[in-house]
Amino acid sequence: MVAATVARVRALGLLPVVELGNARDALPLLDALAAGGLPAAEITLRTPAGLEALRLLRQERPDAFVGAGTVRTLAEAERVLEAGAQFVVSPSTYPELVELCVDAGVPAFPGACTPSEIDAAVRAGTPLVKFFPAEAMGGVVFLKALAGPFRDVCLIPTGGVNATNLAAYLELPLVAACGGSWLVAPRLVRERAFDRVEVLAREAVAIVAEVRGRG
Repeated sequence: MVAATVARVRALGLLPVVELGNARDALPLLDALAAGGLPAAEITLRTPAGLEALRLLRQERPDAFVGAGTVRTLAEAERVLEAGAQFVVSPSTYPELVELCVDAGVPAFPGACTPSEIDAAVRAGTPLVKFFPAEAMGGVVFLKALAGPFRDVCLIPTGGVNATNLAAYLELPLVAACGGSWLVAPRLVRERAFDRVEVLAREAVAIVAEVRGRG
């Protein structure tokens, strides 16, 4: 299951990072992303609606690729696993949390932003590392510097990634996919501008296809 999940992340090339104020917006939001060619979402636990939204999406849209984000404690990890999360993302590396997810057959993508932290995340047993906050830490230039010693590591840059720099990130061999919040900005969700979400998703999918097609 873990290998299949990693392959799916690579195939998508992009994981929308979603913050919801109301769980009722989860279904139309995911439907808009799927209509744009991106049937996936990382539902963060930044709001109380996150867990309910995750559970709802796994029940109502079982074919979509839906995981949990901003998972910081073992208790939260247990809850999102029970809710059916297909992957678990955390802002930092918590070895016990990674182990809990791996034992459940669900990959964990812990956050890291320095060489030491990336190494620690890999040693914890994760197949993919969330490089966060990507732009604040130096973005593409920083990742190019990491490519030498960490050429066998797969990263998901998140934080500051958008349509203007997405291609530059995806062109790096160590980048499996990027995390993207611009596709599902809280303002768009609050205004229920799901038609705009679909357009943004379609544009992003086209960028992924162009870059990966060149590869």
